[in-house]
Amino acid sequence: MDARIDYFTDPTISKALKHVTAVGRILKQSPLPAAVQELVALRVSQINGCAFCIDMHTKEAAAAGETPVRLNLVVAWREATVFTEAERAALELAEQGTRIADGAAGVTDTVWAKAAEHYDQEQLAALVLLVSFMGTVNRLNVLSRQPAGSYEPGQFH
Repeated sequence: MDARIDYFTDPTISKALKHVTAVGRILKQSPLPAAVQELVALRVSQINGCAFCIDMHTKEAAAAGETPVRLNLVVAWREATVFTEAERAALELAEQGTRIADGAAGVTDTVWAKAAEHYDQEQLAALVLLVSFMGTVNRLNVLSRQPAGSYEPGQFH
């Protein structure tokens, strides 16, 4: 399968992607723990059906030492015992922030408060930005049918 658009050769998208990837670099440098970033990126991508991002974040997390058990259970994190309370709070915030099109009211005060028990203001800001960022890149990849499976860890660093 080929992508509908080559993002690296299209002049409009390639210009815009320089700014989008800059946001990704800012997030990587944020104080939000790297493991949480990968778990959240993976979960948002699962919800949005972005195969390219699922491939990327699964491989990046594994390369950073994440276990196959935890990666496989992200899709069912509520029933899994392998996630910390902080990770669970981030995953819940990410799900509510991603599912707003499902008629949900966004992130509830209860979920926000639970996340605020585990993350400071700068980390919460990074978490909000990460969920929004992933929504953007998921849509870019789904709309253009970017193929998945060939991503190599560190490919975009």
